[in-house]
Amino acid sequence: MQKKELNECCVGEGKTQCQMKRLRGSQNNAEMKKTRAVKRGLGCGTAIVSTDGCVSCSTFNILAPIYKRLDKEDPSLRESQCRAYWLSRNQRIIDRLLVERSSIICLQEVWLGNDELVEMYENTLRDAGYTSLKLARTNNRGDGLLTAIHRDCFRIINSKELLFNDFGDRVAQLLHVESVFPFLQKNSCNINQQILIVNTHLLFPHDYTLCIARLHQVYKILQYVESYEKEHKLDRMPIILCGDWNGSKRGRVYKFLRSQGFVSSYDVAHHYSDGDADAHKWVSHRNHRGNICGVDFIWLLNPNMHRKPLRTSWIEAVFGMIKYLLIRRAALTEDNSFAFFKGNSPGDYITFASFSQALSQLGLSGHQHGLSSEQIEGLWIGADIDPNGVLDYREFQDVLQQRIWNPTSDKPDQESSNFGTGPENQAIGFNVKGAALFPPEVEKGMWPENYTLSDHAHLTVVFSPIKIPCLQSPS
Repeated sequence: MQKKELNECCVGEGKTQCQMKRLRGSQNNAEMKKTRAVKRGLGCGTAIVSTDGCVSCSTFNILAPIYKRLDKEDPSLRESQCRAYWLSRNQRIIDRLLVERSSIICLQEVWLGNDELVEMYENTLRDAGYTSLKLARTNNRGDGLLTAIHRDCFRIINSKELLFNDFGDRVAQLLHVESVFPFLQKNSCNINQQILIVNTHLLFPHDYTLCIARLHQVYKILQYVESYEKEHKLDRMPIILCGDWNGSKRGRVYKFLRSQGFVSSYDVAHHYSDGDADAHKWVSHRNHRGNICGVDFIWLLNPNMHRKPLRTSWIEAVFGMIKYLLIRRAALTEDNSFAFFKGNSPGDYITFASFSQALSQLGLSGHQHGLSSEQIEGLWIGADIDPNGVLDYREFQDVLQQRIWNPTSDKPDQESSNFGTGPENQAIGFNVKGAALFPPEVEKGMWPENYTLSDHAHLTVVFSPIKIPCLQSPS
């Protein structure tokens, strides 16, 4: 559409109503056909709870109208200025959600600053059997999160809001839910039927200095989940993390979550590895720079997965980031990295001051969204095992270099001898039965030019409940 026509639409929307209805009808028909094909592929039909107890979960960044550009030549012209446009597109999104009818729906970039749009989502979802909770980003950014739980499937026990209060005004929702009916009909009455669900939208990495901020947002989420489990004395239960993570499988956020035992449900369903060879086999987003990448995930953590201490995983993730920056930004190797960290230290050793200065030179600290002084001190304590306050060359080789150049695997240890054996130590877990992205072209790493719902793909995963031995709590 030409710029003149766009302006006419925004000024006098009544003239375009017939055109918009025809457009919506043709788009709806094509999208619904694709939707039904995807659903058949998942084998979950349109039932909220299938006969084998399967549960479906969807995550979708629906692109807030305040961010959607309508004219490449005029970035200031946004969809929010053209009611007919945003109303039609969001109605088509809702239509798709209702056809799919997932048990759990996690939406990001919902235009919470517009009452008409919010009511359209809340009222339609309520009439379709959902309870929805919304959470706006801080500082009146205009958009936020909406999580909808179908009442035929789950009862909401509790819900919590996590405000990061940091650069980007990002937030997260935590829902503690219980299955309305036993996941497994036979001999499961004494097994916990509860799960934890998180919906979030991480900061976009506009430059490499924001990587630490994004990693810290995930750290806050996992800290909050861990604290919630301890505060409410919860038995181990499945944890599902949904959202737009704004980072690919090659990033530190992905590796950090993997080190905590989480698995990417879509990758499990399609038997993709964590390696670079499978990193670009699917995409889910075409960003404002025109790049396509896979950033939307539904993460699963089962109760039988071993979880490293969270602080240990955090330190390893930061050291992994240090390695990346040493190679890519400072062009250093194992041999000359000691000199870089030593800096201007008077002796032949690394001091805390020179270590801190090196982190600042790498762009990891010294700015509002970088490492805090407390976090830097934690990294130093993790490196200075003696502790004598300095790192000589030998200690650097034995400790820091092992952390940076030869770190432990990011993959979690799935084997443990600390499993309970009796019925009281069993728990409900989930197998990934199927997963699909919409539109289907993105599953082949391509972005279709005729896709208009959003700049993100819609991800749906079907989970099949299983009875598993649960890790015993440490005595």
